[in-house]
This record gives sequence, structure tokens and C-alpha cells, in this order.
Amino acid sequence: VQLQASGGGLVRTGGSLRLSCTVSGRTGSKYHIGWFRQAPGKEREFVAAIRWFDGDSYYANFVKGRFPISRDDAKNTVYLEMNNLQPEDTALYYCAARSTASFRQTLTKEVNSYRYWGQGTQVTVSS
Repeated sequence: VQLQASGGGLVRTGGSLRLSCTVSGRTGSKYHIGWFRQAPGKEREFVAAIRWFDGDSYYANFVKGRFPISRDDAKNTVYLEMNNLQPEDTALYYCAARSTASFRQTLTKEVNSYRYWGQGTQVTVSS
């Protein structure tokens, strides 16, 4: 499984970006796709995840409805719509994938549960 993240950039406080994660090499629907971020000097942290089978989603508390996650099965792409961006959202954003044993396996925020990682896309929010 290969993942390609894109869509990062420089925006002002309150602005929006849409990140895309294109997935290749995936077979079937037993996958979860997650978004994580890592700011300089900080650990990588969970942002959101989606279950490919039914589109169920799971968010970090700090997202607070600002970053809806979605998928387009036909395009093999997962999106993270980032709204009302704040300077503290500045980070390198990664998408990651994990294969699962069942279609309805519970989503997780654990970094080590995701086996496949993309290269990251930089998001910078200026004040």
C-alpha cells in the first residue's frame, strides 16, 4: 500500500485547506486511513481517521468539528477538510493506513497501529 499526501500550504488564521491522501495498492475495504500531524519538537499526534468500509470516522478532541474527514472510493482518495485554521495547527501532516481483520473494526488513534505512511505535506498557518 502506498499513500501520497498533498494539499498543504501557507494560510492565514481562520483560513481553510483541503488535504488529499491518494491510496494505491489497496485491495478490498478492510482498511482504515488516518491523518496525523507533527510539529517541530513535538511527537506525532492523531488528527482523524476513517473506516473505508462504511465511512465511519473518529476525531481527536482538538479537531472540534473543524476538520471533517471523507473518502472517495472511486478515486481511492481520503480528504481532510481543514477549516478555521489556527497557528497551533502548523505541522507536517501525514496520512497513514492500516489493514484490519474485519470490516467494522474499531478505529484507533494509536500511531503504532498504522503500518503504511505517506511522505507528509506541510501546513503553515500565519497569525
